[in-house]
Parts: sequence; structure tokens; C-alpha cells
Amino acid sequence: MGDEEPVPLRADGHLTLASARWDRVLRQAEVIRCLAECADDAGGRGSGCRVAAIDEAAAELGVSRRQMYVLLQRFRAGSGRATDLMPASPDGGRGRGRLDYRVEAIVAETIRKRFLSRQKRSVAVIHREIRQACVAQGLLAPSRNTVAARIDRLHPAQVARGRGGPDAARPLQSAGDDVPRVDGILERVQIDHTVIDVIVVDERERQPVGRPYLSIGLDEASRCAVGMVVTLEPPSATSVGLCLAHMACDKQPWLQDLGVEGVGWPMVGTPRELFVDNAAEFHSEALRRGCEQHGIGLSYRPGGRPHYGGIIERIVGTVMQRVHELPGTTFSNPAERGGYNSDRQAALTLDELTRWLALAVASYHGTVHSTLRQTPAGAWAAGVARDGTPPVVVDRTGFLVDFLPVLRRRITRVGFVIDHVHYFGNVLKPWIARRDRLGQFVIRRDPRDISRIWVLDPDGAAYVPVPYRNVAHPAVSVWEHRQALVRLKQRGAGQVDEHAIRDDRPDAAHHRRGHEDHPADPAGVRTPPSRTRRGRVTAASWAAAPTAAGRRWGRGSAGALVRRH
Repeated sequence: MGDEEPVPLRADGHLTLASARWDRVLRQAEVIRCLAECADDAGGRGSGCRVAAIDEAAAELGVSRRQMYVLLQRFRAGSGRATDLMPASPDGGRGRGRLDYRVEAIVAETIRKRFLSRQKRSVAVIHREIRQACVAQGLLAPSRNTVAARIDRLHPAQVARGRGGPDAARPLQSAGDDVPRVDGILERVQIDHTVIDVIVVDERERQPVGRPYLSIGLDEASRCAVGMVVTLEPPSATSVGLCLAHMACDKQPWLQDLGVEGVGWPMVGTPRELFVDNAAEFHSEALRRGCEQHGIGLSYRPGGRPHYGGIIERIVGTVMQRVHELPGTTFSNPAERGGYNSDRQAALTLDELTRWLALAVASYHGTVHSTLRQTPAGAWAAGVARDGTPPVVVDRTGFLVDFLPVLRRRITRVGFVIDHVHYFGNVLKPWIARRDRLGQFVIRRDPRDISRIWVLDPDGAAYVPVPYRNVAHPAVSVWEHRQALVRLKQRGAGQVDEHAIRDDRPDAAHHRRGHEDHPADPAGVRTPPSRTRRGRVTAASWAAAPTAAGRRWGRGSAGALVRRH
């Protein structure tokens, strides 16, 4: 019963009539009702009482005797309502097509193929093409008004979709079904990416290097941000894996390394389900296999249902509004930016922007959410009290490796070569001896620190870390490594190898001096030997003046570019 389509009720149109016409209908109904009663009492059409009454009623209403008979017939055939006296809709003439069926076919086909296209041809152009097609077939062409009337009958959403695409038609369509509800924390987590509306600078020369990308995970039940990663690389499967690893591991060491004091981020745990859009990075082998390995469901937004991602898109919009307060912001569009020189005003490094974003998230967690009517932090605490503390990943390294991008390489006498960088360790020696009988190895690499790779042994039992062949080389990111390759190729370097690349990275060598003896911790976070020149930021300083704090960081000293979640 509930699945049946409801039957529409016929409307008599009395609410759409103009007041003057409605008053006239009511007057006619009053007179006709009295006339019908008089005629029934007198009986017979030829009675003088009835004829006299009809003539009197016709004079009162200002119509002819014949029209009075028509009105009386309508009233008797109806159900006693005033609208029974209204004329029925015409079955021909105005409102109906009177064109030859062949002309109708030409009009419909031309509108479908030529008007409903991204070329956005005008009505005049469509009419000209229809006229030419009709003349070619010896048919009488319709007028421009006729063509315009056919176009006006089209559904606005159909026109918007044909001439502007799905995004243009979306505001004209209903939202459709509701997003499935969630009740517990980490029951479903959404992940999305966005380019940040600010330009960052490098840590040594303080020169603009571009706009970074933010990947953020949001718990639907509490509206808490549970994971975040900021990179200079476009969104990829790696960004998703790093964000997932960040949400599943304890964030306190990460905050301490950032130099953020007095701020907690207790939203930690492995989600039951990831809810993502249909971008390519969410269909990667590494993400799919990693989720399967750790019992995380992976589901995708239904096509044509953008409101399913409205929750995370709203928080991204909120964060971007705050980013517009920072030096070097690009604002939302060129019109809003005006004459502001974003490159010249840029002051924050990638580390400093990450630090600012961590404080912005903490501020968001403490702000009352309009939908929840409480703070996200309060909603998370209530969920923990009700459902218990979510499980936290203890083996950070193992969890992260399961989500790192997958590479496949054959082993050589000198180990593995990836992007002109050689990797070698004693653990490879038995495999090198049997390399002719071994196929490609599965390799995973953390893009934030390519100083080592993780190689799956031939039996598929364990991942083993393999460092640089030359351990004196500094730890750098994939982004820095690729920038060095680009510079070498631009200079026309005859030979591109890891030594030339290292020599082209004086800033990396300078900033990472002393780090070679301090390998990355299990989370992939490198702790700098000294914090005296980086400065620390507290929650109080953020609450007092977030923009001023951002400017202080922007002109801070140059520390090591720490790779983190």
C-alpha cells in the first residue's frame, strides 16, 4: 500500500481565478440555483413561468436566453458547486498544437539536438534552422512565437541540464531521499579534499610555492574532524591513506611536534565505514585492500546525490572562511580578491599552516553546532560515554603501511631504483641472489619521507624497511624530490641521478642536517633536534588573535620541514 503512487485529486481551479471573475461565477451560481428550483416546480420547458423566469435571470446576469439555457444545463450536469458553471477547457484551438505532424517532428528534433546543447543557441537561431529544414521539405514553417512557445513548455531542469550540465540543473531539482542516519561515533566517517585558499612559502627562501591541499575526515554523528592531512600534492590515494592513518592514531605526539600547547584532539579511532565520493583516489587498490584488511567498510555517494556530502562540505567551507584571514590568501574568487597580491603577501610555510589548521579545528570543536545544538566535542564525549572509547591503533607503522601507495619493481644487483633513487639493505641480499626466479616486488613508500621504502617479502608474510643506498642523503618528500628533478631538466642536465638531485637540494640538506641519525618514528613524524627557533602556539593565543598569530608564524625562522600525518 505504501509503495503505490498516490492518485492526484482534480482541482476545479477556483483558487486561480481573478477576484472579479470569481465574483461573477458566484453571482451566476446564485441566480441559476434559484432558477433551477423554480423550473423544477413549474415543470416543462414551455411553461410561461419558466420562460419568464429565464428571461428575467438573463437580464439580471446580462446574458442571452440561449446562454441561460447553457448555464442551466451545466448546473444540472454538475454536483451543485459554483465552479460547475465555469466553461470546460477547450479541446482544440489555443493551447493545442495545430502544426503538421511533420513540422512538429522537425521542431522537436531541432530543439532536442540544437537548443538543448552546451552551445546555448538562441531562439532566433533555432527558429532559423527549423525554417530552413521545413523549406527543404516543402513544408510551411512555423512562426518564431510558435517555436518559442514549444521551448517554454520544456521543464526548466531539462533546459538547465542540456545547456549547462548537471551542476546547472541541480538547484532546480529536488534533493530526493534523505542521507541514512547514524547514531554512534565513528559509525560513518566522510573524507573529502579541497585546495586551500592560501599560498604557502618554502622554509628557507620564504618564496611562494603554491596552494596546498587539505584532506579531512569528519565523523557524521558528532560532526568532529577526526583526521587531517595537508600536502602540496594534489589529492590522491596517498592523501586518503594518510588521513585515515591520522584519524586512527593518537594525535597528541603530532600536536606536540607541531608546537601546539594547551589543545587536545581526543577524536581518535578506526571508523566502521568510510563514506566518500566517486573520485579516482577513492577507488585505489591501496585504499580498498587497506580497508578490507582492517575491517573498514567503504561506500560511495550515490550518483546525482550531492546532498549526501553536505555535512563535510559545510565544515570545509567554514575552515576556508577562516583561511581568508591569513596572509597570502587567494580568497574564494578573483572578484573577491580584487587587487590583493597573494604571492607577495604569502608568509606561512606548510608546517605553520598545518599548525594554524590544527588550532582552527580545536576552535571548531568548541563551538556550538547549529544542528546538534551542542559543541562537536560535547557530542563526541557523549558518544564515548554511551558507546565506550573507540579502539585506537597501536601499531602505527603497520596500519600506515597498509594504506601507502603500491609500487611494483623488480630487484637488481644494486637493490631497487625508484625515481632515480637507489634503495639497498642487507635484507635484500638473499633476494638478489634469486632475482632471476623472482617477479616484481610489492613496494610501499611514504610520500612525506622517501628516505626508506617498505618491501613485501616474496612469501607475502611481512614488509621490511629498506633505506637509501647512500644513507648520507637527506630525508625529503616526493614533492621536493620532483621539484629537484624539474629544475635539473630545465637546466638541461645531461645526467639525472640521485647525486645530482641531492646537489640540487641545498635547502633540504640544510634543513635536515642532523636528522640522518634520528630515523622516523613509527608514525612517520620526525622530531627536530631543537625547538628553540620554531616557537610554540597555545590555545589562548589562537582564541585571542588567530590572524595575528598567523602573521607571527609567517615571519618565523626556518626549521626542518617535518613530515607528518
